[in-house]
Amino acid sequence: MEVPLNAQYIRNIIMGAQGIFDHIVHFYYLCALDWVDIVSALKADPKKTSALAEKLSSWPLNSPQEMRTAQDRLKTFVNSGQLGVFATGYWGHPAMKLPPEVNLLAAAHYLQAFEYQRKINKVVAILGSKTPHIQNLAVGGVANPINLDNQSALNMERLLYVKTLIDGIGDFIKNVYMVDVAAVGALYADWTTYGKGVTNYLSAPDMPLDTKGTKFELPGGYIPGGNISKFNPITSFNDDFFKKNVKESIKHSWYKGDWNRHPWEEDTIPEHTKYDENKKYSWVKAPNFDGKPAQVGPLANVLCMYAAGHKPAVKHATTVLDTANAVLSLVGSKARVNVNSLHSTIGRIAGRSIRCAVLHDAVVSQWQALVDNIGKGDTATFNPPVFPKGEQKGFSFHEAPRGILSHWVIIQDGKIKNYQCVVPSTWNAGPRNSEDALGPYEASLVGNPIADPEKPLEVLRTVHSFDPCLACAIHMVDTKSKEIVKVKAF
Repeated sequence: MEVPLNAQYIRNIIMGAQGIFDHIVHFYYLCALDWVDIVSALKADPKKTSALAEKLSSWPLNSPQEMRTAQDRLKTFVNSGQLGVFATGYWGHPAMKLPPEVNLLAAAHYLQAFEYQRKINKVVAILGSKTPHIQNLAVGGVANPINLDNQSALNMERLLYVKTLIDGIGDFIKNVYMVDVAAVGALYADWTTYGKGVTNYLSAPDMPLDTKGTKFELPGGYIPGGNISKFNPITSFNDDFFKKNVKESIKHSWYKGDWNRHPWEEDTIPEHTKYDENKKYSWVKAPNFDGKPAQVGPLANVLCMYAAGHKPAVKHATTVLDTANAVLSLVGSKARVNVNSLHSTIGRIAGRSIRCAVLHDAVVSQWQALVDNIGKGDTATFNPPVFPKGEQKGFSFHEAPRGILSHWVIIQDGKIKNYQCVVPSTWNAGPRNSEDALGPYEASLVGNPIADPEKPLEVLRTVHSFDPCLACAIHMVDTKSKEIVKVKAF
């Protein structure tokens, strides 16, 4: 069925805004503290920190006063004895090697990022009502009525406020987030040689530009063996190349049987046994594309867009790499990074910052497309669906913040007969497949250094670079309805 253009644009803005929010949160709050020593930041000279920052970008909140204020806030945490989120960090770990001034700069931006992730999340709230479980999506479009003369509908006042929020975060993405990632990556340039793992990359095209899902703002596809020249695009929601090549194996997963099947042919029957690394050892299934494990996520998406010649992706990737090389020159290092350096732990983090900038450009474009289309007199946001009789097989994909997400359904006479979802963290966290090939997490850990086995920070660095979500990878239901927890609502 076709989805009205306005609905596509609204969906696209929500998807882009949610991705921007997610990528900022991942770096500053879920990943950066694997590399940034907060305790060391207390020893920094705020003036030197500011001078360094001003060499890297024109961000107005890099002044000595801003750096001093951030340092004072950190000292307040430490002196209170209640470190909160900073309590469990591996401070002073031998693998931490940033100078105090760089640590303070990253810590200051950690605090500033709260405001900017909040801004872009407002866009999701205005258009989608709730995040991350969006409330406005419907089969056939969205539930947002457009009426420029009604205060209760989506009107120009709300759309212009959305534009203000979108415009208000671009400078932070390009002059803070991308610069921080490039600087930290340059100072840990040795980590471009660790964490490579699986280099079959899979991503979905996203942000449809027509009613049928045959044209997209963001390209996607498949890169085998890290060879960009062999990029194979996925061109539509009905692409046979994607539809026929997705399978999941349970050879090493705690489900009944030992099969490698297409999602339409799967079942999900739990059968837990003892942990045995040579047999079954995970609740996660092992997805495969064209018979092989595939890495998904922002890096996969960026490399596919780069291979497709997508101009914003090429531009922002070049910017991040050039900034990293400028930092390397600044510190007197002869090392240099390039596109091939992205096949790594640091590369996954860099890829996420590049994708964040691409998403911002796309959201700006989608907002303008929505306003222009409304200006033509088109206010449609929904086409009523018609559900055919008999057996129907369907699937859909989306490039979620952690990578390609696909849902597969068989409907028999209006009722769901089988339903499977193959989600990003399943692709990356999956155990060995039916041919015993390692999944992306497992493969990426091979060869990583470990300075202190009792504090395996380096393992966290690599796994965190994927932005893991095992709650997404495995969905468990207690069919016997046993009470697990009781919550009292006041």
